[in-house]
Amino acid sequence: MKNQRVLLLVEIAIFAALGYILDIIGFGMPQGGTVTFVLVPVILIAFRRGIMAGIITGFLIGMLQVVTARFYAAPLSLEIVILQVGIDYFIAFMVAGFAGLLRPAFLKAYENKDKMKMATAVITGAFIAAFLRYLAHVTSGILFFGEFAGNQNVVVYSFIYNSTYMIPVFLLAAFVCVILFIKAPRLILPNKA
Repeated sequence: MKNQRVLLLVEIAIFAALGYILDIIGFGMPQGGTVTFVLVPVILIAFRRGIMAGIITGFLIGMLQVVTARFYAAPLSLEIVILQVGIDYFIAFMVAGFAGLLRPAFLKAYENKDKMKMATAVITGAFIAAFLRYLAHVTSGILFFGEFAGNQNVVVYSFIYNSTYMIPVFLLAAFVCVILFIKAPRLILPNKA
């Protein structure tokens, strides 16, 4: 039992480090935001070990970004910056762990050798991860980055701005995870790895 707990903690640490590295590697969009593969390790650990492991991994990715000063803070007071950074770098990655909601559907499809249902579960899980992260960034945009909207409605601006990079992030994560999970389903099965 203790060895299993240690193994889980090691896996979470490895996936968090991988997520941090994959978030460095990416390409910036012309209007801002970066398209990276950061969601892939969070989705993978959430499917492998469950929602809580995904949430903890997301938290650690946010922590790594903050302690290494790889974050953008709104030009506001310290108290407000702490809240903004909490939403954009902790909550945004933590909620991606809810991709694990589709873990049971994936495992059932795997047992039935139904690759289409496996892919559907993975894509849906990736969508949940990306959509919840998107909502966190939209909320932050509305609350803390309204000055960038100019004369536009800040809510509409935040929805559009964040979709310009989060849609590609979702598509990349879904594509990579489907290939990984279908071609190497043992990645999701901790007892078989």
